[in-house]
Amino acid sequence: MRLALLFGALLVLTACDEATAPTVFINQKFTLAPGEQARLAGTTTDIAFDGVEGDSRCPADAICIQGGDALVKIRVIEGSRKTSYDLHPGDMKPVAHDNLTIALVELAPYPFSTSPITPGDYRATLKVTE
Repeated sequence: MRLALLFGALLVLTACDEATAPTVFINQKFTLAPGEQARLAGTTTDIAFDGVEGDSRCPADAICIQGGDALVKIRVIEGSRKTSYDLHPGDMKPVAHDNLTIALVELAPYPFSTSPITPGDYRATLKVTE
């Protein structure tokens, strides 16, 4: 019985540890999958990547008149305060959040006309500066 309780407690602790957001540093790039978040080192601020909406980027194997765009949804989480932002690979303009600037460095994968991108396949590379 004790062994079973010990094993159960270890499973719970391991599961909790896996849910902890990885720590990233100011001025360094980091990559997130949809639904993931990362903690800014030395703060209680998390950056979350919620996903991509409306990816109209021109496929790499096509000729397009316009480059297109995508809507990259992120959230900044500070305790109970959650602020949502939209980033666009079409213009790569960063967003300002208090004393932080959050920039989209890359949105992968890049589309091909023969390979549709499923929502879980996206990866957003971000960089936070002060």
